[in-house]
Amino acid sequence: MDFQMSPKGQDFLKRVKAFMKEEVYPIEEAYYRELHSLDNRWVVLPIIRELKQKAKAQGLWNMFLPEEEHGGAGLSNADYAVIAEETGRVFFAPELFNCNAPDTGNMEVLVKYGSEEQKKQWLEPLLAGEIRSAFCMTEPDVASSDATNMKATATIEGDEVVLNGRKWWSTGIGHPDCKVLIFMGLTNPEAHRHQQHSMVLVPKDTPGVKVERMLRVFGDYDEPAGHGEVSFTNVRLPKSAIIKGPGKGFEIAQGRLGPGRVHHCMRAIGAAERVLEQLIQRALSREAFGRPLAKLGGNPDIIANARMSIEQARLLTLKTAWLLDTKGILGALSEVSQIKAVVPSMLCTIVDQAIQIHGGGGVSDDFPLASAYGYARSLRLADGPDEVHRALVAKLELNKHRKR
Repeated sequence: MDFQMSPKGQDFLKRVKAFMKEEVYPIEEAYYRELHSLDNRWVVLPIIRELKQKAKAQGLWNMFLPEEEHGGAGLSNADYAVIAEETGRVFFAPELFNCNAPDTGNMEVLVKYGSEEQKKQWLEPLLAGEIRSAFCMTEPDVASSDATNMKATATIEGDEVVLNGRKWWSTGIGHPDCKVLIFMGLTNPEAHRHQQHSMVLVPKDTPGVKVERMLRVFGDYDEPAGHGEVSFTNVRLPKSAIIKGPGKGFEIAQGRLGPGRVHHCMRAIGAAERVLEQLIQRALSREAFGRPLAKLGGNPDIIANARMSIEQARLLTLKTAWLLDTKGILGALSEVSQIKAVVPSMLCTIVDQAIQIHGGGGVSDDFPLASAYGYARSLRLADGPDEVHRALVAKLELNKHRKR
């Protein structure tokens, strides 16, 4: 395994770090203060649009996308992983570089599987950062940890596909620039269980699409993107809105989730680094019983274990990115699930410990730790719960021994 970044990757990382230091960290506190002062937080503040234009002008744009012909940076998964860690240190930073979920995954889907018409209509404005998107897969009425339980339908009727059903935790649906949704639904219940579903591109303003409500995560709406519950009632679209064709939904999902999970995990590692810094600063600056918190009780062990956990998680995630680059998704199935189970849990633990070090302030809005915990805890469910990923890892391990 070679984790050495390419010269091109090193250049991008250096420039991203400079952008974060010069443009992002200085406005972070003011950004949240202004956003939280508004009665309507479902807006894009001018500073965000300004910084997006600056990043774009510097070529720090679409860095997640290896395909240069579509405007990507041409970076490998391993190169971009380190950059994703840096952007993950500030929650809104990935959007500044047009590298935010779920848009990254949706753009990857369109690059790999979209028709020329679909790319023209939706991929180009997404790559330009002119619009945003949402991904509608999880459903409130079934155990969505098993995606074959899906009840929403994408039924073929002549030259049209008709969508019906209800989705929730559709991230990005509340963003004022969200214009297109990717909907996954059941098309042919008689087919093989992994060839029954289709993914469909749905303009948000299509008749029959309704955002029923926005959902809170531990009391936080995550404005301005948010997560919503969306109903689809006899939504009629041309068959050309189906991505790759009927019954290809699971194939597309598998191709989408490998790099996306690396992105999620590396951003989470960046968040863990930031939280550990805050934990240590607090532990060094506060005293109790005549000693700094950093030297009290088991706190030195907490700090040491946090450092070791971050390093272990990073190495495993970089290995996964390297495998995706060298062997593809089929050569990294176990590792992709391993990182998705390991990294959010690691972040969850470190945030919890940072909250404890901060005392009552840790659960308040005076520090970013409560929102960081909500992010970490929900990440243990997003893109599949821990249990599903551990089950796949165990299955692959057992298969090795059965073959012997």
